[in-house]
Amino acid sequence: MYKVAVVGDRDSVLGFRALGVHVYIAYEATEARKVVDGIAKDGYGVIFITEQLASLIPETIERYNAEITPAVILIPSNQGTLNIGMENINKNVERAVGSNIL
Repeated sequence: MYKVAVVGDRDSVLGFRALGVHVYIAYEATEARKVVDGIAKDGYGVIFITEQLASLIPETIERYNAEITPAVILIPSNQGTLNIGMENINKNVERAVGSNIL
């Protein structure tokens, strides 16, 4: 069974703890990269990361998008969305279906 984690700033991710998700706090690119790489090696199947934090480490996000696990899913932070997550979903749907049906 895979574990689920969320990475982001404290205000955006702390509520996930009530859902049983492992919460990791990060604010800067260096610590975000270390956290994501660490939990990926720890057997996590799904890693949610705030869009703001993911925008600081695009090469790390792309590396895991090429892998089957963990699935790295971008979510909006408490500051709003950057629409990066939706763009990734559109790309994946287009790649799977052959056209953008969304």
